[in-house]
Amino acid sequence: MVAAQGGHGGAYRRLLGEISLWLERYFRRRLPPGEVDDAVQETLLAVHRRRHTYDPAYPLGPWLAAIAKRKWIDQLRTLGRRPTEELPDNLSVADHEAAVTSASVLASLLGQLKPAQAQAILLVKVQGYSIEEASRATGLSLSAVKMNIHRGLASLTAFIEKTSDVE
Repeated sequence: MVAAQGGHGGAYRRLLGEISLWLERYFRRRLPPGEVDDAVQETLLAVHRRRHTYDPAYPLGPWLAAIAKRKWIDQLRTLGRRPTEELPDNLSVADHEAAVTSASVLASLLGQLKPAQAQAILLVKVQGYSIEEASRATGLSLSAVKMNIHRGLASLTAFIEKTSDVE
């Protein structure tokens, strides 16, 4: 990695090849087979983009493992948002009253918050965005997104505790 940071192309190609093999083993134990290649490629891109942050005073393994872990979590989030099978056309639908009521109550509660807090909570806690994705979507820093979620949830808790008709 030190030689690659210094601009040695051959060392960089060799490094990426060795990292690829390690990443394939890492993701093969953690992801479905069809997701391994995507995770490896995403991680290699992240390594390429962040190679300047590697400090030669420390071992490469933990630095690489931290990037791989973050990419693994991102891949799991992506998998969680994908439909697993197509729904049949003749699917019976239950009564939507509970869902409509819940959505209405949630909208009312979020309406009590500052718009940035409501948006951060909606993106991360309801829609399943990562903090990074919410940051990109809102144009706020990671810290601001986290702070808006924390303060918004605290405000919601206080509001709900004050409400007498909560079951």
